[in-house]
Amino acid sequence: MLKKHHTQLTDAELAALLNREAEIERVKPVVSEILADVRARGDAALIDYAEEFDSVKLSALEVTSDAISEAFDGIDPEILYHLETAADNIRRFHESQIEPDIWLSEIAPGISLGQKTTPLDCIGAYVPGGQASYPSTALMTVIPAKVASVPEVVVCTPPAPAPAPTPAHDADVGDGRDGGGCVHPLTLAAAAIAGADRVFAIGGAQAIAAMAYGTETVPAVDRIVGPGNVYVTAAKMLVPTQIDFPAGPSEVLIIADGAAHPDFIAADMLAQAEHDPNAISILATTSEAVADETFELIKSQAAGAIRSGIIEKSLENGAILIFDSIGECVEFSNTYAPEHLEIMVRDPLDVLSSVCNAGSIFVGDYAPVSAGDYASGTNHVLPTAGHAWTHSGLNVGYFTKKSSIQIIGKDGLAEIKDTIVAIAGAEGLKAHADAVEVRFKDGSD
Repeated sequence: MLKKHHTQLTDAELAALLNREAEIERVKPVVSEILADVRARGDAALIDYAEEFDSVKLSALEVTSDAISEAFDGIDPEILYHLETAADNIRRFHESQIEPDIWLSEIAPGISLGQKTTPLDCIGAYVPGGQASYPSTALMTVIPAKVASVPEVVVCTPPAPAPAPTPAHDADVGDGRDGGGCVHPLTLAAAAIAGADRVFAIGGAQAIAAMAYGTETVPAVDRIVGPGNVYVTAAKMLVPTQIDFPAGPSEVLIIADGAAHPDFIAADMLAQAEHDPNAISILATTSEAVADETFELIKSQAAGAIRSGIIEKSLENGAILIFDSIGECVEFSNTYAPEHLEIMVRDPLDVLSSVCNAGSIFVGDYAPVSAGDYASGTNHVLPTAGHAWTHSGLNVGYFTKKSSIQIIGKDGLAEIKDTIVAIAGAEGLKAHADAVEVRFKDGSD
């Protein structure tokens, strides 16, 4: 991990920090081949890829309703309680984003303008999985779609190899080879709690292809949402279907002054690092003492962490940078456009007002990224790799479309008639002008 004053960064070091999409470009050729294969062969290609990439031989792709019901049986009731609690918080936050189905405002006598919001018909949610389980992502992707009243939400998540049969485990029931039990029970339970309509045991770029083009089993969707590895992200960028945004390896940037707690900062950077070897953790601070202590805490704790191999690899991507002022820290953060931004300073609201580019912002010493990852209610599906410059995190708006409305009477049209005719004439579109003027000929109502 780098630790230096920001003015000492070499051009190569700065470029490495800011350019986070090189890996995506590298995998695009192989991803393109997968997309084309799924488009051509449909379900057969998906089954082949499950065997090749996930070591699972499936006879069916869709998880059965029985398997989803059975998933609840083996889960600790306390975990189910906490999934329900998180789901409630996520639901409440996203319900606050709902816009009226129709709103109208009279801007002049005879002219009322407004907007109609309509949910999309079908959403595809990608939930990472396989050997691991990410039930929180099932909640984050499905709940906002259901809050937006999307009629059909389908989930694709990677299958995992079936467990070896034991006397208490019948290999013919729910072992994953029928598409039923190969998805982690926590993911299935979370998808059900969130309100998913269908779940498919499909992962990787092939899942994105299935949802984009449709197959014999998987419906083509209107928009694909959800995070994933570099192959999933590349696939989302290549398919013609609307997506939320590129959501690749996770990242956090922490702005801290001399009053910040190094142990809090180190814990949050290590939490970020355990995500993935490509995850990125950056501290921007005005305090050399905070920088030094944080660095030492990270070094001493990383080796003993449960996911130490992943953490140590991830920390190679990270940096502790010292700046002369909080203003410089914010300027760097706005250039970096982090997925997660933590603000640990004496006057956090002043800093918050200066932030322009960030996926999700965590204000104060007691607002770790973990809170937003699981339970506070905000969405953890966020733009990475600088895409927070132009994209918002996942929200209800991604699941709807908006139509403008105009209700115009004769007196209202009369008010803007001359403007319409003049501009239409300037553009050489006489029929446009005629379409207005015909309404004012003698005898017209």
